[in-house]
Amino acid sequence: MKDKLTQTTLRNGMKVLLKEIHTAPLISTWLWYRVGSRDEVTGNTGISHWTEHMQFKGTPQFPGAVLDKAISREGGTWNAFTFLDWTTYFETLPADKIDLALRLEADRMVNSKFDAKEVASERTVIISEREGSEDEPLFKLGEAIQQTAFRVHPYHHEVIGDMADLHSMTRDDLYDHYRTHYVPNNAVMAVAGDFDTKSMLKRIKDLFEPIPRRKKLPRLARPEPEQEGEVRLTVEGPGETAYIQVAYHFPNAAHPDFFALTVLDSLLAGPNNLNMFGGGISNKTSRLYRALVDKEYAVGISGGSAATIDPFLYTFTITVHPKRRPEEALAALDAQIQKVQDELVSREEVARAIKQARALFAYGSENITNQAFWLGYAEMFATYDWFLTYLDKLARVTTKDVQRVARKYFQRKSRVVGIYLPKSGESQNA
Repeated sequence: MKDKLTQTTLRNGMKVLLKEIHTAPLISTWLWYRVGSRDEVTGNTGISHWTEHMQFKGTPQFPGAVLDKAISREGGTWNAFTFLDWTTYFETLPADKIDLALRLEADRMVNSKFDAKEVASERTVIISEREGSEDEPLFKLGEAIQQTAFRVHPYHHEVIGDMADLHSMTRDDLYDHYRTHYVPNNAVMAVAGDFDTKSMLKRIKDLFEPIPRRKKLPRLARPEPEQEGEVRLTVEGPGETAYIQVAYHFPNAAHPDFFALTVLDSLLAGPNNLNMFGGGISNKTSRLYRALVDKEYAVGISGGSAATIDPFLYTFTITVHPKRRPEEALAALDAQIQKVQDELVSREEVARAIKQARALFAYGSENITNQAFWLGYAEMFATYDWFLTYLDKLARVTTKDVQRVARKYFQRKSRVVGIYLPKSGESQNA
């Protein structure tokens, strides 16, 4: 984290963050766009995710059929992700091959083709992806909870979009979305690895600065009204296992309480990895594992939230034990939450929770690809200083802070409880 960092903004408004790390002859570059599912309205839900898919279909200079082979031939990896608040593309390559990634991203910022046949083909792929998700109990349950928790804010819908919109959106809808949001003054480029900052910055300027800025649309501002009471829902579907999800309204990542809640998360359910493609660590020492899994109320228990621009959700997910009814597992969860609210947690337990959260944060920040990820990711909901000060803010969390945020945010009136009941199987005992 102490490596040389340079931040600048090009004349066209594109922000650039460069971090020299000379531990290995690798460079990772990430291009982030400030557009995600929260920027979509009814009729075009899923358009950001679909646009991301189309960026892999090629340009006149880089035809889609050769893109993947070109990256692989140079010993690199690449991928993309669409989320609530952003879309990002990355390449990690040997240091002497990174120019391929820079040229590729500059080109597809402007010249992606959106061929009508490719759009039609990708429609089939994404609809199939959506249909596959609908067969998954936790997707069905999670979508129902998200739609219930957000009636006004565009966090209401899943990133993949609603099936009706996936059938009705046109090639021109996608292309207009691309031309509107894939502009330099709506982008952040983050590069980490084995390079010279002066030379890297010059190359980025040569490639990206000629791309003109465009008018940026204001992002949707539809604050969610405060929830006025607990909502419960039931979803039925195939399978033999019952699940519970309990979602509490949760502050955005820039809120000061986010850090105390991170410690509470580590204590209750085990630490949550904010690096979305990083690994995890065991949660078997967490309170909820000991109280629910060890005592056979549940087969599994997890918890977590995401770092978002606007307040989102913290969600507990319980796989109900075959011998138990969902109501029994829910009561066991509530008892543990009540205990944290009523009794001050010991300093030793808070220290252990902080240690675990710090360890997971370190695991998700150590390699060059992850370092480049954090450069841009933190800019999507705060600034890179959020990342740099994260561990210090965790270390300052006290036992009273943990109790305070447990009382403030884990209130029944501000939660949605969802239960998935299998239609068949011996575990349908609720």
